Parts: sequence; C-alpha cells; structure tokens
Amino acid sequence: MAVVLLVLVMLFCSLVGPQAISLKAVVSTPANSAMPSPDYEIFVRVRVPRIILAALVGAALASAGVTFQALLRNPLADPYILGISSGAGLGVILAIISGIGWTLWGRSPVAVFAFIGALGTVWLVWGIGRITGKYHVTGLLLAGVVVNAFLSAMIMFLTSIAKSQQLHATIFWLMGNMTEEDFLVLWVGGGCIVAGIVGLFFLSPQLNVISVGYHDAKSVGIPVEKIELAAFAISAFITAVAVSLSGLIGFVGLIIPHAVRLVFGPDHRQLLPLSALAGAMFLVLADTVARTIVTPAQLPVGVITAILGGPFFLILLVKYSRKVYWLA
Repeated sequence: MAVVLLVLVMLFCSLVGPQAISLKAVVSTPANSAMPSPDYEIFVRVRVPRIILAALVGAALASAGVTFQALLRNPLADPYILGISSGAGLGVILAIISGIGWTLWGRSPVAVFAFIGALGTVWLVWGIGRITGKYHVTGLLLAGVVVNAFLSAMIMFLTSIAKSQQLHATIFWLMGNMTEEDFLVLWVGGGCIVAGIVGLFFLSPQLNVISVGYHDAKSVGIPVEKIELAAFAISAFITAVAVSLSGLIGFVGLIIPHAVRLVFGPDHRQLLPLSALAGAMFLVLADTVARTIVTPAQLPVGVITAILGGPFFLILLVKYSRKVYWLA
C-alpha cells in the first residue's frame, strides 16, 4: 500500500510545476519521436529525473536516521550527528574555491568532494571512537561533536576568504537543492541507495535487540560489534551518496523515523522500510513545493523541509504520544 501511495505521489508531483503539462500528451508521444512534444520533454527530461532523485535522497536519509537512532540509542540522532554535514560542506567549499573543472561519471567535482568529505569524516569519527577503546554511544557522540566543531571552523575560515560568487555557490549547496540528473547518475546513485536500504533491512532484527541495550544484545548471542559496524558503514555510505547528489537537507532523517515510529511502533522490520517510503514521499512533496511556490524562482528544498518538518512532527507527537514507547 505504501509503495502504491509513493508511486501516486510521484506521478502527481511530476504533473505539477511552473509549466502545466498534460499526461495525455506525454503518453501519446512516441519515445523515438524526432519531434517530441514540449510536455514530453519537460516530463521525461526534467521532472522525472528530479522526482526520482528526491525519492532516493529522502529514502536514504530516513533509513540512515532509523539506523543511527537504533545504534546510538538516542531518539535525537540523525544522519548528520556524526559530522557528515560538516565533512561534506568542507569538501564542497574546497572544490568550489579550487575551481576544479573535471567530472567523474558525469558528476561535478562539488559532488565528488562532498561524497569524499562526508564518508571520510564519518570514518574519522568512528576511528576516534575505536581509539577510546569503546564502541559505546558516548564516545561516538563526543567524537562527532568535536569533529563537527573543528570542520565547521574550517568551513567558516574558508568562507571568509572566498570570493562572493564562490560564497553564493557554497551557501546554495549547503541549503540543499535538487538538480536534474541524467539517468546514468540516477541508476548508479539509486542502485547504491537501494542496495544499502536492503542491507539495513536484513539487519533490522538485530537492530531491534541492539536498540534495547548493548549488554542485552550480547547476552542473547548477537555479535554486536560486527552488526554495529555493518549498519554504521551502510548508513554512512548511503548518507554520503545522498549528500553528494542533493546537498545538505535537514529534518528528513530526524522527523520521518519519529513520525513512522509514533504511528506504527518501534519494530525495525517494519519501521525501516516504511521510513524509507515515507522519507521518499516527504522529500518529493517538499521539492515540488520548493520549485513551485515562488515561480519562476526556486527555493532550496532544505528550506521547505525545515518549514514543513517542524510543525508536522509536533502534530504527530501530540496525537500519538500516548501510543508510543522507545525501546531504550
């Protein structure tokens, strides 16, 4: 049912935009036509790739949010709590200031540097946590706070010496933005994200036990360190992929898992796939609002997720607070 709803939302949003298009005109245009209709061009070349991208990013961030909240046993954890945002931001500003012009698999250096920065930072945090001799929550959270603060200071320094045009490009990326992607990029990025979500789903029974407590999971024979490492690696990877595709988009990885948990309960076998689908729907709708509300200009989708996400979460919290419990 949730999959059908997602498809309907994506179809509806593909028909909404500054330029009205007819689904009948799109369907009636042959795929190999030498002179496709404007409606077909807008639908296939512009809106469908953008909507697919929004769905992939939303699913990735929501799935990573579920996993980090289980691993850290902290309902306030989100995909960016371990320094992913600052690492990606530092990579982006380095790419923009350096003026590099090459591409990798059709991606600009901004996206490539964002991916490297996000993935590198989260593994730095994990490494610091290991050096402390503990895999527990406190070490990772403190390492994330310290690394985040240091990299944020580096970003502020580089921003202060950047040119005005470079500064605008950096800020626009940091606010999160959906840009139309070619289908090769969507296939590669989508394949990575879907594979990661499937991998997390297979770990969901163990995440149920780990979210209760480290020692309880150990006592029933679960290899906690191996499961945590696998879930951490997968979540960090799909978050880095999402960040490289869209920039920094807040609230999705925090609000969507909470909203789904409040309604459907904390069982990760159900929570993880439903959060992925709900995250996809949420970001598709938010991006549709972003590209239509101030036509012909477009807002960064991160602005919309922040405006919509806060009140939405508060409404769900008030409505379902008596029905939910947190496993920790």
